[in-house]
Amino acid sequence: MAPVSNPPMWLRPEQKGQRFRLGSDGGGDLEKGSREYGVCENLRKLEITGVSCRDVYAKLLHRYRHILGLWQPDIGPYGGLLNVVVDGLFIIGWMYLPPHDPHVDDPMRFKPLFRIHLMERKSATVECMYGHKGPHHGHIQIVKKDEFSTKCNQTDHHRMSGGRQEEFRTWLREEWGRTLEDIFHEHMQELILMKFIYTSQYDNCLTYRRIYLPPSHPDDLIKPGLFKGTYGSHGLEIVMLSFHGRRARGTKITGDPNIPAGQQTVEVDLRHRIQLPEAENLHNFNELSRVVLEVREQVRQEQQRQQEGAQEDSQDPAPPAGEPPAKEAAAGPAEGPAEGHQEPEGGSGAAAQQPTESGQPFVLPVGVSSRNEDYPRTCRMCFYGTGLIAGHGFTSPERTPGVFILFDDDRFGFIWLELKSFSLYSRVKATFQNADAPSPQAFDEMLKNIQSLTS
Repeated sequence: MAPVSNPPMWLRPEQKGQRFRLGSDGGGDLEKGSREYGVCENLRKLEITGVSCRDVYAKLLHRYRHILGLWQPDIGPYGGLLNVVVDGLFIIGWMYLPPHDPHVDDPMRFKPLFRIHLMERKSATVECMYGHKGPHHGHIQIVKKDEFSTKCNQTDHHRMSGGRQEEFRTWLREEWGRTLEDIFHEHMQELILMKFIYTSQYDNCLTYRRIYLPPSHPDDLIKPGLFKGTYGSHGLEIVMLSFHGRRARGTKITGDPNIPAGQQTVEVDLRHRIQLPEAENLHNFNELSRVVLEVREQVRQEQQRQQEGAQEDSQDPAPPAGEPPAKEAAAGPAEGPAEGHQEPEGGSGAAAQQPTESGQPFVLPVGVSSRNEDYPRTCRMCFYGTGLIAGHGFTSPERTPGVFILFDDDRFGFIWLELKSFSLYSRVKATFQNADAPSPQAFDEMLKNIQSLTS
């Protein structure tokens, strides 16, 4: 089934998902359970099928309650975003796809990968929705609470009469919204063909691991969440923006052969704000580079002083019993901020750097490439950051300096200094249920887990 971006209301997973909540772990009361999963208004339909309300709750809703929410499929470096929701008397797994490159502000697209329903008394039926021949027999295995797998039992339904060539053309139209002849960049053609060959071999037989939306705090620079971002020849990818004290992190939910899904694509140091060059120098890449590299050197010196201070503390003898510990010796006079670098006016982190609505002019320096020229021409503020780059196969990864640009509540950008490239990110505005982390610690553990899978 082809992905859609503006389907009828009854086919919109974010609309359907708003009405349902994850049920309790216990069997629970039938009436209460029906309310929990939002199916009270659909119970009359059961009279036609001859299935009892108790069967729906016990064999469908309660049995598969652990797979509701957001998941990341294990598809090598590419990853993905799956949202499993209760939809009437069905449980449906929707794969969310970014809009076609480079239209980062367009809404997400989505297509169903599987559905579960109860049409007979005996058990729930699992159907694979992959391909273009309609629902067919599938299987779901719940490995553990935060992991499950799907298997298609009729993969011949995924094949097309025109063979692999027709399948590739169809996939290319759905994935990129164009034909191979429209893509003139040879390296981009290679990347697209590589992705088709790699992802199609799974035939919807996948393992999924649970992911959470990032927790939010009133002092966050902007609301954390999922964003669509431009990544050169790799197209649009999904990134999760989260805040961790004085730092912000962008973690890839979908990835590519260079930087796989699960890796931290950008890190922002909220302690080091950058003042862009004056309007007449905005186009000058060397001027921006000078400012950023000066801040990088200041960050390096701060880290060095912290390490030296930690070593001195570890070598100091313990004070006699009853005496307070000696104060830390100063590591030397603090150097002033680099030119073009603004220190927080008070406090630390994002709390001391709330965005200003007035904004300042912004334009990309000459020589910096961008997939989308329709980026905002004003920004609220900028920070020093680092971006992760690597060779094909995630070889020789390294963090390189860059600039994080906050445009508004729903858009930010990042200039990759070494690559002379610009990425624009736009918020995913779909609503996801059953996706909140039970605790900040659980969210941090989730980030570590998905990163370790591709490290």
